[in-house]
This record gives sequence, C-alpha cells and structure tokens, in this order.
Amino acid sequence: MNFLEKYGIKINNQELLLEALTHSSYSNEHDCKNYERLEFLGDAILEAITSEYFFINTNDKEGFMSKTRASYVCEQALAFYSKEIGIDKHIRVGKGQENNINDTIIADCYESVLGVIFLEKGFEVAKDYVYKTVIPSIKAKRHFLVDYKSALQELVQTDKKSLEYEIINETGPAHDKTFEVNVKIDGIVYGTGIGKSKKEAEQNAALDAYKKRAK
Repeated sequence: MNFLEKYGIKINNQELLLEALTHSSYSNEHDCKNYERLEFLGDAILEAITSEYFFINTNDKEGFMSKTRASYVCEQALAFYSKEIGIDKHIRVGKGQENNINDTIIADCYESVLGVIFLEKGFEVAKDYVYKTVIPSIKAKRHFLVDYKSALQELVQTDKKSLEYEIINETGPAHDKTFEVNVKIDGIVYGTGIGKSKKEAEQNAALDAYKKRAK
C-alpha cells in the first residue's frame, strides 16, 4: 500500500493503515477492527484544517463559510479525493459487499486514512496532505453535491413551516439496499428521492422539493 508515497508520507504502522481501510462488513467476518473510530478522528481533523483555510483565505461570514466548507467535505467530494489518491483500490469489505464498494465507504476511508496520518505524523503533516488533496478543488471551485437538505431547511424556516423526512420504501438485500424517501412540508409531500443510503435519498428528496419551493 504505497498510495501515500506521492505525498511524501510513509506510514510505519501498516496495521493501523489496514484498519483504516477495513469496512465493518469485513471486520464482522474476520473478527478484526474496522475504520469507524479512525473515521471519527479524521472527520474532526479535516473540519479543523478546512475551517482554518476558509478563515484565513476569505472574508466570508460564518454561515457562508460553513456552507462552502460542507460542499468540499461532503460524501461526493471525499469519494472523489479518495479515488484521486487511490485509496479506493485498497478497501477491504466482506463477501456480500465486494460488488458494492460505494461512494459512502470510499468517502469514509478518506477520513480514516487522514486519522492515521494525524496519529503517526502529527497535525502539520496531516494539514499538508489535506492541502494537496482537498484544497486544489476549493481553489478550482470544483462543484460537488450541494447540501440541499440545509438549503431547503433555510427556505422553509423563512415561512415558519415544519419539515420532515419519511422513508417510504426499502428494497434489496441488507448489503445493497435502495431507499426511497418523501420530504414533507407542513404534512404535504413536496419531494421524493431515491438513493443507496438514507442520506443520499434524503438529499435527492430535498433537491426535488427545493426546486419546487424555489420557483
């Protein structure tokens, strides 16, 4: 596993790096650790580094910085970075998951690998890594998934209306589910979305509703 060498990083604790690349479906089958704790750590490190970047390099207000940062650390963005780095080629999943290493898993592993880098090399090396893998997309103003749930929430709040998401259908086996979600505003269905995760389905439902409400 030499995908970090092009960033000048050599991880000595290969067991920890392997843990960062291990999905729960694999760990359940082989009784070993998975990446979830490292992902938790990496998520916090990534938020700190990107927050500092926007604070130093823009004069934007807090709300706008939060929205912009969110668009560059969302699932789609993190999956993109992981694929650019080559992380996706080394992820370990269980037998039932082998044909469905989706963007959710790939995105999680960007954060878990960052957690390993922080633990072994410290904050400055982790920061340099983020500046090489994430910041170029920010500078290029690359477009990733917009957080339509937040956008819809803000739109609805101006009218003081209630907002709720409801799963109306689940199909497929446990390792490859598809979710269908309705979003209701004051009890009325305004949008429907389908996705491979509840989060993705909710975002797609919010997008559907946002387009209707924003007209």
